[in-house]
Amino acid sequence: MKTICRLGDFQVPNVSVYLYADDKQILIESDKTTIGDPSNPDLYIMDCTTSNCVLNEGVTEPTDWFGWKYTFTDAGGWVLNPDWVDPRVELETE
Repeated sequence: MKTICRLGDFQVPNVSVYLYADDKQILIESDKTTIGDPSNPDLYIMDCTTSNCVLNEGVTEPTDWFGWKYTFTDAGGWVLNPDWVDPRVELETE
């Protein structure tokens, strides 16, 4: 698997925001990230650039991976994001 991680521009650096299979082409550029074949891309991610993201390849996906739930570094592997709140769960109102 491959994960695109946001760097230190958030309170929790190296947050994994996207996860793709190893065979998916990913090109992080200075103005965008291209997902898929550059001549016919699946997706452009405009807020992920070389200045704020990094691509980690050859990672093993956590079974409960969800965007923003984990951080990833080569040295530390996957670590639960302490600030993550599951957006699929309704919060109780006071």
